[in-house]
Amino acid sequence: QVQLAESGGGMVQAGGSLRLSCTASTRVFSMYTVGWFRQAPGKQRDLVAAIYNGSARYLADAVKGRFTISRDEVKKTVYLQMSNMTPEDTAIYYCAAKVRGGTEYGSWGQGTQVTVSA
Repeated sequence: QVQLAESGGGMVQAGGSLRLSCTASTRVFSMYTVGWFRQAPGKQRDLVAAIYNGSARYLADAVKGRFTISRDEVKKTVYLQMSNMTPEDTAIYYCAAKVRGGTEYGSWGQGTQVTVSA
């Protein structure tokens, strides 16, 4: 298990940008894949982006071209840069971690609210 703490949520107008941060408390951050999920009211929680190492990344189709994910191994932090946001991006965003190569995300942050107004 690894402890995760998200920050950077808030309110933004459509077309605006936000950057979320997920900082891990673990001795070996590099062994973890970190993902960002989001859950809108009444909807399931979906994977938005994930980063496996410095160059291997996943982005959901709904956010390609607008969101980027990156990680800083020294700061043990993963960032989700969100741009050209729409009201459909409104959700609680969670970061999660799994041991690289594992199938389940076993560690979760507390979530941070992102609200995009029209």
